[in-house]
Amino acid sequence: MILFLSLIALPVTAADKPQILRAGAALSNLTPPLGGGIIGGFHPIPSTHIHDELHARCLALDNGETRLAIVVCDLLGASREVYDAARRLVTEETGLPGANLFMSSTHTHSATSALGTNRFRIHTPLDEYQQFVARRIADGVRRAMNNLAPARIGWATGQEPNHVFNRRWFLKPGTMPVNPFGSTNDLVKMNPGRASPSLDRPSGPTDPEICLVSVQSPQGRPIAVLANYSLHYVGGVGNGHISADYFALFCDRLQQLLGADRQRPAFVAMLANGTSGNINNIDFSKPGTRDEPYARMQLVANDVAAVAFKALQGIQYRDWVPLGGQLRELEVGTRRPTPEQIARAKEVLGRPKSLPRPATLEEIYAERTLGMAEYPARLAIPIQALRVGDVGLTGIPCETFVETGLELKARNPFKPSFTHSIANGYYGYLPTPAHHRLGGYETWMGTNRLEEQASTKIVTALLEMLGELKGK
Repeated sequence: MILFLSLIALPVTAADKPQILRAGAALSNLTPPLGGGIIGGFHPIPSTHIHDELHARCLALDNGETRLAIVVCDLLGASREVYDAARRLVTEETGLPGANLFMSSTHTHSATSALGTNRFRIHTPLDEYQQFVARRIADGVRRAMNNLAPARIGWATGQEPNHVFNRRWFLKPGTMPVNPFGSTNDLVKMNPGRASPSLDRPSGPTDPEICLVSVQSPQGRPIAVLANYSLHYVGGVGNGHISADYFALFCDRLQQLLGADRQRPAFVAMLANGTSGNINNIDFSKPGTRDEPYARMQLVANDVAAVAFKALQGIQYRDWVPLGGQLRELEVGTRRPTPEQIARAKEVLGRPKSLPRPATLEEIYAERTLGMAEYPARLAIPIQALRVGDVGLTGIPCETFVETGLELKARNPFKPSFTHSIANGYYGYLPTPAHHRLGGYETWMGTNRLEEQASTKIVTALLEMLGELKGK
């Protein structure tokens, strides 16, 4: 007897398909032409030299269900209109949902402005460099997506406390200088002077944590590392130099440590600016030192990269993780100058000038006060949250104080978690309500544009968004 066996092909369902993570990364050059104003200080100077190129550093992730892209730009900041233009281009050209494109700037103080000519006007047409930045961000995301390939992912944290210092200090009674508004009512001073006899104590904590998300090929070839550290910038560049500051030097050093030089596709390291609105690299309790250009920057970059490299060695990689993104418009009020402040600003600007000279700090803040008088009374600002496996990322479009970042980490449903400052736009400094009561540079009208309760409202909204992502 002969038996005939028939094989019946059963339909393959989505549940039967293996879950595969893919990742791709790319660099997109943002370097401006020489001659544009370097805007790190109150008086921009024309650029005369490119010390190192500026980039948009792009990472794309695709788990078969959701696709995300993360971009870190070597810029002081960019206006919301720049990021919105880049988002439209990416969505049109790749189909990526706008909520899944997460963009931020490092806050290097040695770059040409992508903020536009007047930061106090919104919805203005993009200038030539802003259009260039938006286009190059979109190109970088497309190139990262072109490089998508099977990958595995993991995360880790390290600690580097030696390079972060709170820059807002209480001073001894009677030593507070007059601020640009003619007042000595500030209770703290930003950058008060090295080893000054008037110093009392720092006005807040620091966050020494380095957060890392690492992506490799299944065989272990590095694809990208996204890092986050709450340090404002380092500085110490040559006069008139364009530079991406220590952020780029960290990326270069980490690439060396990982043995990832000259790969194809290229390895991409990314260092985002965390919540560093009141944090810098200066220990004001000690006398200063005179360093050669870029020397301090290289030291910081090497130390942070060494801690990151050590932390990366202990990562347990996953072949697949859930991904998700949320982008929300949060309505907040803005700072409103009083009639008295407006009158004083007009009086300051109306004083005769005997000789041509740069504007004084008093005049600069008089102009900013009048700018805020014309600013909208309420704004809808973009805030964002991403889920990458067990990691929670948040984006705030301001120079965010470290207390806000620490609160988000403590209350976050994801561990680890971290915040990119200056994400998806730029609306000045974001002090907490407690710091508003202390005064100081970061709270001055025009330096700070959003209402005093803005940080509280932002934290509440971001935690809601993270909770929804966790629930999914």
